[in-house]
Amino acid sequence: MGTPEFAVSSLQKLVESECQVVAVITAPDKPAGRGLQLTPSPVKQYAVSQGIPILQPEKLKNADFLEELRSYHADLQVVVAFRMLPEVVWNMPPKGTFNLHASLLPKYRGAAPINWAIINGETETGVTTFFLEHEIDTGKIIFQEKESIHYDDNVGTLYERLMNKGAELVVRTVKAVEAGNYPQTPQPHDEELKAAPKIFKETCEIQWNQPTESVRNFIRGLAPYPAAWTTLNGKLCKIYKSSVATQIPTDNGSQLFTDNKHVLLFKTADGWLSIDELQLEGKKRMGVEEFLRGTKLTMGQ
Repeated sequence: MGTPEFAVSSLQKLVESECQVVAVITAPDKPAGRGLQLTPSPVKQYAVSQGIPILQPEKLKNADFLEELRSYHADLQVVVAFRMLPEVVWNMPPKGTFNLHASLLPKYRGAAPINWAIINGETETGVTTFFLEHEIDTGKIIFQEKESIHYDDNVGTLYERLMNKGAELVVRTVKAVEAGNYPQTPQPHDEELKAAPKIFKETCEIQWNQPTESVRNFIRGLAPYPAAWTTLNGKLCKIYKSSVATQIPTDNGSQLFTDNKHVLLFKTADGWLSIDELQLEGKKRMGVEEFLRGTKLTMGQ
């Protein structure tokens, strides 16, 4: 059960490991592109290429869907980047249903674990397989693998590594469940744990009154998508890459410093952040030098 690219890697590894994938459950086709043509999910596209039966239920409690799902007599269900399942679905197979989550549970339960680990300045994360239970991301842990977060990682680079590491962990988990030899470690229920709630456009606005490193992490944790943003010249401006400024301008009370050639700096709570890649509303994404060739700024902005 999965929908985006992140889930394709796990499905592909299962197929290549000669696990018997009897069916794939994914989201219904959705309109996409300028022509809004119905487009299948990445998981469906791969399943079609492998001749695997595909189920695309609108509602997971639909009687016809449940009947069809039961007809496959699956021993085990594997969930990677799908939606919340009702108990009637996750409790169906005799060996249970496990999920792959892109964090070291119990840290970063929720919809955006990769984003929040970077935003919070973590230096380590990982992937976890665990059995589904009623409360989201709280089931018994089967296996975990750690992954370092590099200083210049963004969501795109870390996503790629976790996707591949997660796929390997899914196969390892399936093989262990098949052999009947696997741990089931209960998760602690600690209210102080860092969470990973869904990210919305409104929560992507940069707060320049934060410390420099916090703002840099915020930008990394939202790049390349959905992208951190601010306003410039009265327009929305997405910022994809930044670095701590090495040459500090004389503070003239301005929030912005630029030579209108190579350098664009924004003031933070404790210093200046150099903007390296950005996209002004109505324009393409570009490096700062290309941006400054087409946009002249003044210090007081």
